[in-house]
Amino acid sequence: MTNLNRADKLPASWDPKAVESSLYEEWVRRGYFTADAASEKPAFSIVLPPPNVTGKLHMGHALDHVLMDSLARRKRMQGFEVLWLPGMDHAGIATQTKVEAMLKETEGKDRFDYSREEFVEKVWQWKRDYGGHISSQMRAIGDSVDWSRERFTLDQGLSRAVQTIFKELFDQGLIYRANRLVNWSPVLETAVSDIEVVYKDVEGELVSIRYGSLDDAEPHVVVATTRVETMLGDVAVAVHPEDSRYTGLIGTTLPHPFIPDRQLIVVADDYVDPEFGTGAVKITPAHDPNDYALGLRHNLDMPNIMDTTGHIAGTGTEFDGMDRFEARVKVREALAAQGRIVAEKRPYLHSVGHSERSKEPIEPRLSEQWFVKVERLAAMAGDAIRKGDTTIHPQSLEPRYFDWVDNMHDWTISRQLWWGHRIPIWYGPNGEVVCVGPDDQAPEGYVQDPDVLDTWFSSALWPFSTMGWPDATEDMAKFYPTSVLITGYDILFFWVARMMMFGTFAASLPNSPLGTTPDGRPQIPFKDLYLHGLLRDEKGRKMSKSLGNGIDPMDWVERYGADALRFTLARGANPGVDLPVGEDAAQSSRNFATKLFNATRFALMNGAEVGKLPPLKELTDADRWILDRLESVRELVDDCLDRYQFAKANEALYQFAWGEFCDWYLEIAKVQIPRDPASASKQELQRGAYTRIVLGHVLDNLLRLLHPAMPFVTETLWRALTDGESLVVADWPVARAEQQSDVQAERRIKDLVKLVTEIRRFRSDQGVKPSQKVPARLDFQAADLQGQREIVHALVRVEEPGSDFTPSASIEVRLSQATIVVELDTSGTIDVAAERKRLEKELAAAQKELDTTAKKLDNAAFLSKAPEAVVAKIRERQQVAQEEFTRITARLAELG
Repeated sequence: MTNLNRADKLPASWDPKAVESSLYEEWVRRGYFTADAASEKPAFSIVLPPPNVTGKLHMGHALDHVLMDSLARRKRMQGFEVLWLPGMDHAGIATQTKVEAMLKETEGKDRFDYSREEFVEKVWQWKRDYGGHISSQMRAIGDSVDWSRERFTLDQGLSRAVQTIFKELFDQGLIYRANRLVNWSPVLETAVSDIEVVYKDVEGELVSIRYGSLDDAEPHVVVATTRVETMLGDVAVAVHPEDSRYTGLIGTTLPHPFIPDRQLIVVADDYVDPEFGTGAVKITPAHDPNDYALGLRHNLDMPNIMDTTGHIAGTGTEFDGMDRFEARVKVREALAAQGRIVAEKRPYLHSVGHSERSKEPIEPRLSEQWFVKVERLAAMAGDAIRKGDTTIHPQSLEPRYFDWVDNMHDWTISRQLWWGHRIPIWYGPNGEVVCVGPDDQAPEGYVQDPDVLDTWFSSALWPFSTMGWPDATEDMAKFYPTSVLITGYDILFFWVARMMMFGTFAASLPNSPLGTTPDGRPQIPFKDLYLHGLLRDEKGRKMSKSLGNGIDPMDWVERYGADALRFTLARGANPGVDLPVGEDAAQSSRNFATKLFNATRFALMNGAEVGKLPPLKELTDADRWILDRLESVRELVDDCLDRYQFAKANEALYQFAWGEFCDWYLEIAKVQIPRDPASASKQELQRGAYTRIVLGHVLDNLLRLLHPAMPFVTETLWRALTDGESLVVADWPVARAEQQSDVQAERRIKDLVKLVTEIRRFRSDQGVKPSQKVPARLDFQAADLQGQREIVHALVRVEEPGSDFTPSASIEVRLSQATIVVELDTSGTIDVAAERKRLEKELAAAQKELDTTAKKLDNAAFLSKAPEAVVAKIRERQQVAQEEFTRITARLAELG
């Protein structure tokens, strides 16, 4: 097959929609992504952080997936047996809430209108009907996951793993039941985890209440609160032990304004800040975390004043039955009627935790729940990092990890839901409690605990439960521990630390199939932990619905193609650093894909071929230079990707592909390949043949290096270039044994680039049209560029001068070997009036840019809020505009 035939295999232009879907399905059909546990290749494995079954891919997911896919694709090309294991999370609260809303809308019923079994089946049916949406999106962006091993956190195998580890923890006394303060959602009627609580500033009120006598001469204290209704649960007032104002009150009691048989004891505690407010604090142990801790220290009563729906209950007052917000108003009015309201401040801005799912304010509430005792587990998770079994990238995030695991509180794992892993605890008729394992049967007559486990409980088992634990499997033997976990630093505490805890615990069990580290410690779930930053908009703001600045990754796939989405994210992903993205970046990546396409098409039309490289001494300076540059970039990319420096690797590829290969080598190649072979000399034909091989070699390797980030366009182009099977299973580029750095070639091409750039700029300043040839005189020999004469003449559109040459303009260009004078005759080539008109238009544009940037940089409010990177970009724009303004003004003066 001829090279021209291969060029004809490409369409006239790059259209991602025309190839992406069919190409992906071909990869899957050929089994490229299916891992073989029996393979003798070295293993590389990643488990996909399971997205919620209710969800769709957002930009954060897309970033995760692009980085994981980049690693998986590269490792396949490097000869590893790669397992990238996908799956979804059952998302207890999110899924149950969605199904309940659907039933309310379609049937006018809630879950209590069904039996538990009927409702759970409704959720399973919803999952079957709507739960696969995210899988199609993963295919659209090119995820090379092993679909044959897809898992779900409620599938039979994972349920067995959950029951197994629950029983192990329970039998060792690491799971217990207790009445503790938890985050409570009155709308969902369940405890929720910390990660499901979102804090936001709201306008409320700060009310100061007087306890004790209304006579200033009699014992009394004044306390302030933003939740007046909670005073119904007050049992004490706390003061600092060294606060002289209250020393005489410590140990005494004050009557409760609404509950006659309750006395509020005044206690002394270092928790109280005597400088804040009145120095006295009301204590409601059952409805405030700090008060709860103080209540434990002082052995205080902890009356619960609300039911599961957030209504006042059990206080014996007129407020029973009121919603908490209605009670807030009525209690304040009743206190005012008694003369106990000392001051009111509204609006009062303060931070309030809200349920991420139901959006209402969370209520701290004393509730009987199941807990995991974390001290021992957290110590193992901390040791795994401290001893180097797992490495955090970037290392700067280690302190945040240790701050969490070293100070972790016991974990509330029970949820008052019906969808999820039901807690395997059974209660006997006489109060007996048994924990039932996956292979056990509950005793007859026993009743199972109604609660389900926190979704994060099953997710914490994900790296090993998905590979068959607690059984010893081929997958586990081959692919565990996993090679790396990639996720955002924002869930370091809630998911990553818990995987480390459960992973090391499961490995520490007798005869565990998870094994130990080489030093004999419990095996860890992943060897490397890469934490990327959060995605922000191009102004540096967090993406949110309220700001309307969120970006749907599928919208970018539709408009720009999957490669553009992927390259934008990969090119900006620095470890632990937030990533601003916007339309400009996506358009730039789409342009880059088009540039690659056009470059490859040009190369094929000019006979580029992949074959054995000729001896280096037979090649031109430009050929040797581009091969040197390719090797330098390959080495840099390998080093960066080995250290998870995705941004640096892909930026280096972008700069090489566009700035060196396309902008320079392709242009030089046009000169080195004879346009008319029939009239070319034997030497020129040989040079052209070698250039075609170098073109093919560089393109072949460049497409391989770019494939992890841009799989679709590179696959399309590589197949046309090489007639190979697929880049997915092609070899990753490695150093050539005969590769030698050619310092002389590098210097000459660097000088050539500078010379051509300066002459082009000079021609433009003189108003010479780009297509117009002009006579020029320059001394190639002085600069040791005599071998580049033909290339320079072609690239800057100049020709050898005649005997009557009279230069009309000249410039000096400082090169590495000499400063040379370039003389041009531009007489008669310039339309002065047209040139003035063009320059004046450019001057106006430069002035407008100066005005725009100055306005922003003179705005103190903008400078105080804008991210440093944004401000730096504006300063750079201002500098460029000033340089343009100066240049154009000078040229206008020359024209007279």
